[in-house]
Amino acid sequence: MSDRVRSVEAFTLTIPRDTPYLGASRPGEEPNAKGYLVRRSNKTVYPTFDRSILVRIETQNGVVGWGETYGIVAPGAVLALIEDLLADFTIGRDPLDPAVIHDDLYDLMRVRGYTGGFYLDALAAIDIALWDIAGRIAGLPIARMLGGKRRDSLPAYVSGLPEATREKRADMARHWQDKGFDSFKFASPVADDGVAAEMETLREALGATARIACDMHWNHTAREAIGLIGAMEPYGLWFAEAPVRTEDIGGLGWVASNVTSAIAVGEEWRTVFDMQLRLERANIAIVQPEMGHKGITEFMRIGQLAHVHHLEVIPHATIGGGIFLAASLQASFALPTVTAHEFQHSIFEPNRRLLKGDMDCREGYYRLANAPGLGVEPSEEALSLLKRR
Repeated sequence: MSDRVRSVEAFTLTIPRDTPYLGASRPGEEPNAKGYLVRRSNKTVYPTFDRSILVRIETQNGVVGWGETYGIVAPGAVLALIEDLLADFTIGRDPLDPAVIHDDLYDLMRVRGYTGGFYLDALAAIDIALWDIAGRIAGLPIARMLGGKRRDSLPAYVSGLPEATREKRADMARHWQDKGFDSFKFASPVADDGVAAEMETLREALGATARIACDMHWNHTAREAIGLIGAMEPYGLWFAEAPVRTEDIGGLGWVASNVTSAIAVGEEWRTVFDMQLRLERANIAIVQPEMGHKGITEFMRIGQLAHVHHLEVIPHATIGGGIFLAASLQASFALPTVTAHEFQHSIFEPNRRLLKGDMDCREGYYRLANAPGLGVEPSEEALSLLKRR
């Protein structure tokens, strides 16, 4: 039975937080009137709340699909791209053609060079919603639509330890270890005593078998990154994430060739072409696709290219209401080289009330939602928080 897209709507979802992402602000990081603060150690802006963009697509037969993308800062830019451009070219299309529609929408702005940034974020939300609809029409989880569910559970690593001191961060890590998690990642911008000291404290707290990674937040020159990674390696570094600025592809190659630890990158990429550029110049070991920046179509292309090159895939977790986390898990369960998935506990746990569905993360593992499409949808509370421009 044929169906067509009838409507595309976009909303902001803003969720208050008790503590900003990455932990309490340091001196000199006071939020401005819009609730934005800049971390001095990596010069990057963060909101003091969680915020994302949700897209609701409905077909002529009344099937509803949900998508989500980043709305951390300047959410109006993403809303405008969806409402003023992408929605009109999605309405009337067959929702069983999500990858085809993705490529057609991508081509709309290719000649103007918009192959990244807010444009691809907006496209990601539409892509996720269309895959959700396709799965609902077929009566299948998206993982089955993508070739099949390859696993019953997926190892999760605890990401971020938003406490004020090394000792308190180690206590938080032990708390999650007691709950069955054996893999962890800390953020270098809030490792106030240096990454080597942070690694040493975490290793002493967690024992010899725990996996410990460091997110370096694209904050170093290649020479600096090599030195810092070398200082962490005696404590058994699992991987070093984003060691140099994203535009420094040559520096990424130099780092990967001059350390023994695995180098992980890919959160900020929008397309498989971003990955191809780095594969040609850097000996990366782990690829970290972020669903909120890519959508399911590009996420799968990146995962498949990683498979061809025998690279691990450890997806970046998502910040928001949980819709694109559900999409990330659906795709991850279908890819052969995914070995773990990030678990943003400071977001997932307080915000899980905003989702209907049985997607879960416990005892060190993600479990996929057991329903067609994404397997989840916004709860009544989440719907009450949605706002138009």
